[in-house]
This record gives sequence, structure tokens and C-alpha cells, in this order.
Amino acid sequence: MSNPVLVELTRGRLVESVHRGAYAVCDATGKVLHSAGDVATPIFPRSAVKAIQALFLLESGAAEAYGFGDKELALACSSHSSEPEHADLAGQMLKKAGLSEEDLECGAHWSFDHKTLINQAKSGLEPTQLHNNCSGKHAGFLCAACHSGIGLKGYVTKDHEVQKIMAHNMEVVTGGKMVDELCGTDGCAIPTFAVPLTQIAQGFAKMATGEGLSTSQANAAQTLVNACMAEPFYVAGTSRACTKLMEMAPGRIFVKTGAEGVYTAILPEKGLGFALKIDCGTTRGAEVAIAALLAKVLGDNDPAYANLMAFATREFSNWNGDKVGAYQITQALK
Repeated sequence: MSNPVLVELTRGRLVESVHRGAYAVCDATGKVLHSAGDVATPIFPRSAVKAIQALFLLESGAAEAYGFGDKELALACSSHSSEPEHADLAGQMLKKAGLSEEDLECGAHWSFDHKTLINQAKSGLEPTQLHNNCSGKHAGFLCAACHSGIGLKGYVTKDHEVQKIMAHNMEVVTGGKMVDELCGTDGCAIPTFAVPLTQIAQGFAKMATGEGLSTSQANAAQTLVNACMAEPFYVAGTSRACTKLMEMAPGRIFVKTGAEGVYTAILPEKGLGFALKIDCGTTRGAEVAIAALLAKVLGDNDPAYANLMAFATREFSNWNGDKVGAYQITQALK
């Protein structure tokens, strides 16, 4: 099945590039309200499901024991830009559990934020694992394991108790099967499991409503989603799409990106979950598509509609600042 073109990039009067993809919008029962393309073939959601992976942090009692608030919980669900606030907070989370950067097993990389990257290079200091965009999630894993009396070494491996809990929670929330043939390794070294878009979307609807989850899971899910919406900077960072989109409708939109063109979202007031994948794996296509899809579901009478559509159809410039093209959405998103 060939997925439809969702997003076009124009330059002058011509379409220069296109982004094909698929999406599903579901309620907690699994009813598909909106969809396009192949939503049944499993895809790797990557970092788009970090809120599900963070459930253990709350259910274990670690978040309460270590006094974590909205910022820490948002960081546990984040793919942050490793700005100073992000790296510092990840370090503080570990410190509260008596741990340090050396306990992380996510690897190190330079900041995604241009200004921070330049400052890192000027300082002459190599980035640490705290600068990994997944350090908040890994800090959450380690804090939950430490509080639960689970050994820390090798916590990123598939057979470790932490990752078994992650796989179990993914099965409960999405209904997918976390089996070997659908398992890969994510950029931060943990297992990642492929799940159909419809099941991912239903899972995030369940995160919104609590339907089909245990009481403890439902409470943890609501707490995490609310924390992310309250502290969108700690979910992503300066000028990042996740942060911008949540700021357009404070407390009403949850969004989370994943590598290779994946996005998940929740509209809590409607009890709906979203899952989207761009075939070519580019983030720019996914960002435009999820903004347009949120606008579509909210409707043109919603206060956030105009800003969401402006984000989805914005112009882009050359290095001289001249407007040279624009993003456009196709009929599949209208």
C-alpha cells in the first residue's frame, strides 16, 4: 500500500519535495475516527512513547519518594535539546537517588540546540551522558530501579528487569505484542518495539482517559501528561516543535516526537490519541503533519486552530532572509 502525500514543500511556483505518510486518530476503545495510509503495519514509535515508558517512575513510588515535580516528570518523558537546564535537571534527578552521570548507559552526544552547541564547543569540554537527549528518561529508569531495589548495571538490555517492565507497560497500554521479531535497538541503547499506528493512537487515548488501565496506571498517565503540558520546555526545548505546539494551547495539547518522522499526541478534552509516521523519516514533515492533524480534529472554531494552521503552512527563508518557499498540507490532512 502506497501512503498518501501528506505534506508538500514548494519553492517558487513548484512543488520541490513531498512527504508521504500515515496517521490514525483513535478513542480509548480503539475506534478509528480519522486515518490515512497504512495504519496496520507495525512501525517503531521510538521516543514518541516515552510517556508510556515513564509510567514505572510513578507507579514504583520513586517520583514521590524523590520529590519530583512537573519539571522532572516532563524531563522523564522528553527528547530534550540538552540545553543547560535539561542537563542540570537530569543530574539533579540522579543525585536525589544517590546516583550520578556514570550510572547512565545512554551514551553522550552534542546539544541539538545551536546556541548551546556553540557554547559547548567554545568551552572545550566534551559532552557527557547528561547531554544525551534521552538522559531524562534514563534518569527516570535509574531512579525507579534504585527505589525498587532493582540492580542498575545493564538496565538498557532487553532481559533486564527495567526493560521487561517497559515492555509490559507497552503491551498493556497499546495492546501490541512486544516480541523479538518486532524489536530493535533505539539510539539511546534501550529496546524499541514496533506497533501499528492504530494501537499507538488507542494507547495514547487510554493515557488520556484512563480507560482500560489500572487505577495506578491511569493516575500515573494523567500525572505525566499534565506535567508535560505544564512544562513543555522540559519536553523538548527552545524553538522545538513539541514545545511550541503545546504552548499554543496550554493544558489542552500533548505532543511528543520520535525519531524517523514519528509523532504522538493527545487531546485530553476529547479523549483522543494520535499517532503519525512520515515514510521518509524527516522531522520537518512530521511536525507539519501533526500540527495540521490537531487543527483538523479541533476544528476551525477552536482558539488554537489559527496558530496550528499557521505552523503547518509556514514559509521558509534563505540565508538572506528572503521568503523562498512554504510548507503545504494536502487533501489527506484537510
